Amino acid sequence: MLALILCISVVLRLMGGPGQAIAREMGDIGASAPETSGLCTPAPDVATVLAALDEREKRIDQREKFNADRTTALARAEQDITAQLAALTEAETDLENTLALATGAAENDVTRLTAVYENMKPKEAARLFEAMAPSFAAGFLGRMRADSAAKVIQGMSPDAAYTISVILAGRHANVPNE
Repeated sequence: MLALILCISVVLRLMGGPGQAIAREMGDIGASAPETSGLCTPAPDVATVLAALDEREKRIDQREKFNADRTTALARAEQDITAQLAALTEAETDLENTLALATGAAENDVTRLTAVYENMKPKEAARLFEAMAPSFAAGFLGRMRADSAAKVIQGMSPDAAYTISVILAGRHANVPNE
């Protein structure tokens, strides 16, 4: 039975059975289809909308390019500012170190000069302090040991001793109590 069905199938194929007919009809359909030599043209209102969309897309592309350029410029500016801040911080540190050295050197000079005045004879030191500006002399006397300062003030004229004493007594008057 199976052999009979296979034989019938072979005969139908050789004679051009229904499969051949379908293939011929499909070939006829393809041959009779109209050729399109270009793009289809949209309706006028659709063309207007498409043109507006194209224009909007161009504007959006320009805006995106502008934003990308601006973002790049801002990133570059941020890097420059960061570098400048680092340089400024380094310069500030260098300045603080220089000021500390200068302050230390000045403090050493004043300490040494104060020691010189303490080791002078009180009468000679008193003559020097009277020749100085009272606030300048008071600064040295305030740094001297109390016994040396007392001997120097004792050798000064009463007016000079009074002026320097007032400066010494009032130099911390404006310091907050609390």
